[in-house]
Amino acid sequence: MHRQLTLDLGTPPPSTFDNFFAGANAELVARLAELEGALAAGPLADRTFYVWGESGSGRSHLLSALVQSAAPGHASFLGPQSALAAFAFDPSVAIYAVDDCDKLSGAQQIALFNLFNEVRAHPTSALVATGNAAPLGLAVREDLRTRLGWGLVFHLAPLPDERKSAVLKHAAKERGIALADDVPAYLLTHFRRDMPSLMALLDALDRFSLEQKRAITLPLLRTMLAQPAADAAPEGSPATPSRFK
Repeated sequence: MHRQLTLDLGTPPPSTFDNFFAGANAELVARLAELEGALAAGPLADRTFYVWGESGSGRSHLLSALVQSAAPGHASFLGPQSALAAFAFDPSVAIYAVDDCDKLSGAQQIALFNLFNEVRAHPTSALVATGNAAPLGLAVREDLRTRLGWGLVFHLAPLPDERKSAVLKHAAKERGIALADDVPAYLLTHFRRDMPSLMALLDALDRFSLEQKRAITLPLLRTMLAQPAADAAPEGSPATPSRFK
């Protein structure tokens, strides 16, 4: 068992379609990237999407990319943290992105059901929702589950290990990091393999390499992990605990 590592997460790069490695999800990524333009060109037959996948598969990344790529005010990001008023339909909003449907409260589920019906009634609007299970297995109200299954349903296929390694190398290059070839393989065989955990560890390793003024190599990674947890993040910086197995 590996020790608990305290990570200073810092500010990660923004979630975009360009830095999402589509793999087997290329059709879904292409549809979402083109959604705002397709709505403007209208009429669009497929305007409601439900995307499901395991934790760490990239559901929130895709929704964030969808909202950030839209024109200002044309997209709204909703989730368990959103106030009920945020679920009210606004004809000036072209795209509603609703994350973690399985975590919505009962009142939020009712509000999403009503929003879904409004979107279906307005041909210039679209709704993209995500959850942790296919519609039939989603732990929400029966009427909402039925609605989410009406449109296009996509299973967000997880990346195989070789693609995760490519993601880590791409992320390192994006950050201007020189990453030794054996580091991604070591991470994938010794730690949690979901992408958020791997990216958080990469960010921590980047900061540690700057502090030590050393290139990111396997010996440097082992040195960082051998330090007491309290020393893994710079003093006074915000830190988030993450447990690796």
